[in-house]
Amino acid sequence: MKNLLYIFSIITAVLLSSCEDVVQVDLDTAAPKLVINGSLQWQKGTAGNEQKIKLTTTTGFYDTTIPTVSGALVLVTNSDNVTFNFTEEVPSSGLYLCHDFVPEIDKTYTLTVVLNGETYNATETLKSVSPITNITQNNEGGLSGTDIEIKSYFNDPGDAVNYYLFKYKSSNDAIPSYEVNDDEFFQGNEFFGYYTNEDIAAGDTLDITIYGISKRYSEYMNKLILISGGSNGPFSTPPATIRGNIVNQTHPDNYALGYFNLSETDIRQYVIQ
Repeated sequence: MKNLLYIFSIITAVLLSSCEDVVQVDLDTAAPKLVINGSLQWQKGTAGNEQKIKLTTTTGFYDTTIPTVSGALVLVTNSDNVTFNFTEEVPSSGLYLCHDFVPEIDKTYTLTVVLNGETYNATETLKSVSPITNITQNNEGGLSGTDIEIKSYFNDPGDAVNYYLFKYKSSNDAIPSYEVNDDEFFQGNEFFGYYTNEDIAAGDTLDITIYGISKRYSEYMNKLILISGGSNGPFSTPPATIRGNIVNQTHPDNYALGYFNLSETDIRQYVIQ
């Protein structure tokens, strides 16, 4: 019995001490890839002339800073062959700005990024969005009957197939959440985006943004949302790299990550009751 107690005490000590150690796993690091954050958004009621595109690269798992990319040529050209220049006004920021962009619903735009002798292209159409018409709150939601549920209503137009992205940013959460919808089951009718969070409380603010998006961008965001939701576990890897619509015309195998999309948006701020 003394031997058993001794062994048990040793095991316990090892387990307790191991909880205090930081374990850093050696991970293989792939060559950096260009990441293009080219989401152009036209908020209802604004001119939409101020737009931005961010260029960065991938980095190691344990790195705390994201490398930015400078020295690129960044252009967006519409289907009328009008070109809008995006310029990195702050050196080494990786943020390319345009002050004279002209957004037009259902017009097609092509992104061109030239970097280190390679040309990247992507083409997308600017999609309209229905405005948010009403926001309701239910304080008796969820399985427990105590969760706060927020519904953001909008009227879907019945003359086309539409795809929607909802973004929710709570004042008590640093990371926004997203929801993708299409109008297959409510075309031409009123519908709603849905948000719930057990940590929100009265007095918190919730920024709600609805985007009009394309079918392909909807599929892309659906995959990102599924993976970011942790369905594969915290240390598992995605089943495949999620590729966007950006193509390297010079060396196709050296593809860029990210997506080029254009959306009309509507934004509301709601105070939790």
